[in-house]
Amino acid sequence: MKTQVAIIGGGPAGLLLGHLLRADGIDCVLIERQSREHVVGRIRAGVLETCTTDLMTRLGLDRRMNADGMIEGGFNLAFGERMTRIDIAALTGRHVTVYGQTELTRDLMDAAADRGLTTIYRASDVALHGVTGDRPFVTFSVNDEPLRLDADFIVGCDGFHGPSRSAIPGDGHAFERVYPFGWLGIMADVPPCHPELIYSNGPRGFALASMRSPTRSRYYIQVPLSERIEDWPEERLWDELALRFDPISQHGITRGPALEMSIAPLRSFVFEKMRHGRLFLAGDAAHIVPPTGAKGLNLAASDVIYLAEGLIDRYRRDDEAMLAAYEARALARIWKAERFSWSLTRLMHRFPEEGAFEHRMQAAELDYVASSIAMQTAIAENYVGLPL
Repeated sequence: MKTQVAIIGGGPAGLLLGHLLRADGIDCVLIERQSREHVVGRIRAGVLETCTTDLMTRLGLDRRMNADGMIEGGFNLAFGERMTRIDIAALTGRHVTVYGQTELTRDLMDAAADRGLTTIYRASDVALHGVTGDRPFVTFSVNDEPLRLDADFIVGCDGFHGPSRSAIPGDGHAFERVYPFGWLGIMADVPPCHPELIYSNGPRGFALASMRSPTRSRYYIQVPLSERIEDWPEERLWDELALRFDPISQHGITRGPALEMSIAPLRSFVFEKMRHGRLFLAGDAAHIVPPTGAKGLNLAASDVIYLAEGLIDRYRRDDEAMLAAYEARALARIWKAERFSWSLTRLMHRFPEEGAFEHRMQAAELDYVASSIAMQTAIAENYVGLPL
């Protein structure tokens, strides 16, 4: 098989890039190791910056998002029972949209066939070849049949554990901070306890009250990395959430059967080599952020916007200047998002190696946030998304 751009990874990063390229008449094929059902069923983030919602509008795929997404003009930072609302609409003139990554992925998948975007699912043994030459290609197998896809360029949108990043040789490109805790999450079809997100640093540790719709809630609490999901029956987690959110939320916790429960470790990670020959990295293949800042999917969207601009210039005007600038443009925005996610994680979590002094520093900073419009504006600007 032959194509112009081979995209490894059929999640939202790969799909967004594929749709952008197809809209400009550039041929591309996506190679995904999982099944379609597995990809669309993954429970992920749900807070979209305007750069992501604008991109869906640009692609003409915003109908369901506009109908079902929840416009959020603010969010809340709680310390104990004191809550400070960050009014992002008033401070920035913009808003975020709560619309689950699962739904966004489904929108992209459903439109793929009509727009000539091909995805090959259940591809195993994916390997990249010749990425520093003029004729790179990808080999893989589907149902034990060996296949080869030749391309002009290869883009790795295959996540943290995919093969694309490992195809780039050399040391010193990776920067990482692994956090000593994870997030235990539960999703249930119950109304949210509050009309806007609450990030809470309380006596029992960090917790987040979020939502996917007016009738579907998503909650998290900080847990040690040693915890197992088996240690947390649903009632225990609901009890814990009630202790943390009943005193500060508008409606209190409503309980219901879990649709999903999981524990996710937290890390900050940047791989600064986002181009190697004719191979480019985008999304989680190049960077991971703690979910505290709601940046993961949104950073993937900005990556593919930059990369699509470069590839379109290359094919339409035979100009590679934007491709050459891709890495620097993407990393400038990535590191700012990493800084914000890292700082919000530091502010709102209890670190096991820290004690009373550090806790007092968190209290002092949150008190300053509550009294300073300048601090609230800085937080709002970063939360809603810095300019592309």
